[in-house]
Amino acid sequence: MELLVDKVSKKFKDKKAVDNISLELTPGVWGLLGANGAGKTTLMRMIAGIMRPTSGQVLYDGVPIQTLGEGYREVFGFLPQEFGFYPEFTVKDYLAYVAALKGLPERESPRRIHELLERVSLTDVYNKKIARLSGGMKRRVGIAQALLNDPEVLILDEPTGGLDPGERVRFRNLLSEFAHDRIVLISTHIVPDVEYIATCHAVIRDGRLLATGTTDELVKLVEGKVWSCIIPARAVPEYESRLQIVSLRNENDGSVSIRYLAEHPCNNNSALCVPRLEDLYLWMFPQGGGENRKRTNRKSGRRYQ
Repeated sequence: MELLVDKVSKKFKDKKAVDNISLELTPGVWGLLGANGAGKTTLMRMIAGIMRPTSGQVLYDGVPIQTLGEGYREVFGFLPQEFGFYPEFTVKDYLAYVAALKGLPERESPRRIHELLERVSLTDVYNKKIARLSGGMKRRVGIAQALLNDPEVLILDEPTGGLDPGERVRFRNLLSEFAHDRIVLISTHIVPDVEYIATCHAVIRDGRLLATGTTDELVKLVEGKVWSCIIPARAVPEYESRLQIVSLRNENDGSVSIRYLAEHPCNNNSALCVPRLEDLYLWMFPQGGGENRKRTNRKSGRRYQ
């Protein structure tokens, strides 16, 4: 099983939202990382077959998805950032409606719907209107509809938005189990949601592919750039003005422990830290005035802009 994104680009008027991206997706969980406007949603919509590329193509097991047509939709599940539903739909009615659209046999649908509602902990709202559910519950209904046809390819755009920490843990466990022999692509701003379950990650910026690799491979790109030190509380504003600080923690003695990203330590008290995927994300997508500066990884020679 393979989903190949082959030199795909998408242009809107004078802007390229996706610029010549190639990816070879194999079974497992893939994390798609990038800041707002990076082109993640446009890329996902092209993989879903909802949007046609300006150039390039998407192939499933060597066949263009446009050629596969209905055959591709039968093995595909998709959760967009916002999924639509009629306000009067109950959870039961909505999932039955989606099951019919996906071609599930009518006698099989109730069993499949009940099974999924148990998996996403929604059996107690089976007869409630979706419009009256909380944001997290609506998101879980969306996850259930994406899984209805037991897809071989599952695309999830910001699936954990609105979920509480416990729901996110259950969702990650569900995906890890589901992706054993399927392709799952997740776009998310919540990096820990994919850090430990993703087989591989793809990082994009300004529509271009910056890097791909496992968590362990990618965090090596920021080895030697993640530091920690303890500073006086009064010095925090000054350090914030010149450093990319990842986290701050108040200590009992009134000082502050900071974790920051830099090519070199800011003082003699700094110690190197073991990098995490979130550090890589913040290094590639810095906030504030440093966002446009160019960086080169000395070990790999890779250049980021």
